Amino acid sequence: MELAVYNIQGQDTGRKVTLNDEIFGIENPSEHAVYLAVKQFLANQRQGTHKAKERSEVSGSTKKLGRQKGGGGARHGDINSPVLVGGGRVFGPRPRNYSFKLNKKVKNLARRSALTFKAQNNQIMVVEDFNFDAPKTKDFVNIVKNLKLDGQKFLLVLPSQNINVFLSARNLPLANIVTACDINTYRVLDNKMMVVTESSIDVLNNLN
Repeated sequence: MELAVYNIQGQDTGRKVTLNDEIFGIENPSEHAVYLAVKQFLANQRQGTHKAKERSEVSGSTKKLGRQKGGGGARHGDINSPVLVGGGRVFGPRPRNYSFKLNKKVKNLARRSALTFKAQNNQIMVVEDFNFDAPKTKDFVNIVKNLKLDGQKFLLVLPSQNINVFLSARNLPLANIVTACDINTYRVLDNKMMVVTESSIDVLNNLN
């Protein structure tokens, strides 16, 4: 697949880049692999530090409240009973690790499937390489408008870390920046458009 290269003014430069069909055009993209990769990514973001006090952990007297029989009501052991206000919680959440293992081949298949879906839906745009002498959000906003991406959530893929571009886009809620070598399935699918700089194409075409 070939895509036209645009400049930061939103004009076609006349150049074209070729996308590797083994990355952007696989024959059988796997939705299930995509599901697993996204599930793993979100699970790994969870802290898992939730905790609720159970009956044995609540502060309160362990004295039996009343007689076992003859009271005319339900039996109660102590004030920490889960059925009483202020008592412990039954089977409350405990700290745990939500992360799980996913085979490398499955993750690679998921990423190639996600990139294939983007290419099939014409949601990939290639722009020529650009840089800022200093962080300037206004200049980055002008580029977004020139590319007609304002109002859309998009992912900008850079060939390497660029602190000036990152700082220029940091305050924009719909703009996300990632380097080509760090791209993953969730980042690809979590954005409407994928804007790839020209130098990043070589990196993406050679992803394992």
